[in-house]
Amino acid sequence: MLHRHVSEHLKAAAAKNPVVTLTGPRQSGKTTLCRALFPNHEYISLEAPDFRAQAIEDPRGLLSSENDLVIDEVQRAPDILSYIQVLVDEQPRPGRFILTGSQNLLLLRSVSQTLAGRTALLRLLPFTLQETCSQAPFQLQAMAASSAAQVPAGSRWEALFKGFYPRIHDQNLLPTEWLGDYFRTYVERDLREVIEVSDPRTFENFVKFAAANTAQELNLSRMANDVGVGQQTARRWLHALEIGYLAITLPPHHANFRKRLRKQKRLHFLDTGLICYLLGIRDAKTLAAHPLRGAIFESFVVSEIFKNFTNRRQDPPLYFWRDSTGHEIDLLFDFGDRLLPLEVKSGETVATDAVNNLDWWTSIPSNPASSGLLVHGGNRRFQFKGFEVLPWFLG
Repeated sequence: MLHRHVSEHLKAAAAKNPVVTLTGPRQSGKTTLCRALFPNHEYISLEAPDFRAQAIEDPRGLLSSENDLVIDEVQRAPDILSYIQVLVDEQPRPGRFILTGSQNLLLLRSVSQTLAGRTALLRLLPFTLQETCSQAPFQLQAMAASSAAQVPAGSRWEALFKGFYPRIHDQNLLPTEWLGDYFRTYVERDLREVIEVSDPRTFENFVKFAAANTAQELNLSRMANDVGVGQQTARRWLHALEIGYLAITLPPHHANFRKRLRKQKRLHFLDTGLICYLLGIRDAKTLAAHPLRGAIFESFVVSEIFKNFTNRRQDPPLYFWRDSTGHEIDLLFDFGDRLLPLEVKSGETVATDAVNNLDWWTSIPSNPASSGLLVHGGNRRFQFKGFEVLPWFLG
């Protein structure tokens, strides 16, 4: 099993809290990780009809084991959380219950209402690129420092086409086949339970249209019109992508520097392999020549950074910035004491105008920031016009 960067934080949380809740999309590796990190815990999966029935009909009996428990897919019987609350209030032994769940909204709503102050919350998303290469995570606060990270095997387009769901890597599966099955299961099962989708075909078209707009400003009105649904439905369906950990939206940063800002969010899908499947891209060669390759590459960079924060139990302080004149910054870090802009270019060669937006943004008189980063599609790390240029693997 490949080492997951969240592992140390998960073990540390279990050493301090009676309950630890690990959420994330289906097939992100939650079960494998929890069984590996807590081998002495008794394992119960509420996907199994017999355990689920017992969790609903006889929760006290199910929880009566003298062993500590890993309870998988706990959202399948959310009322059991109330019984867990009573048990940990009576005996708050650290690590007593490790809970996992795949439905963010439903699970977190139940957890926050029932286990507030009793559980640590962590997220597990699909692999990072560094995890697939058995490398340590890159250090975000020191991204401009030197690094000894090795260049991953294969091209960046091969990595992006394959995506980062663990089963594809662990079993060397064909991405298009596995992702097709995964998406159909997601639409036909999980989302129907969460948002009661009555027309899966129209929803599937919506998701494909959303994938074609990854790394773009969010225009729900246009998306709704193009798919043929109401704007409220489009908003609800987009929310479903977020609670299912398939996509995120970056808010615009509030600092205007005396410029009028655009207020739309920016959409990013979290797995590039899934984007390729939804767009009908069937191999890495096609991806390398696809007109949306730049947007897909940008979403890859955003996803890697987003996962880096969540693996360390930190809320990603990620924004984007664009004014009414068309100047924009692809990704803006707000570290509290400083802002750090990052631009993304998918080409291996850094063109002379590649840092124009960084140069413009850092030159605004009222802007205190003076440094910036450029991630490009090549393997080299170097300085260019006063800015740090990082390779595509962020090493």
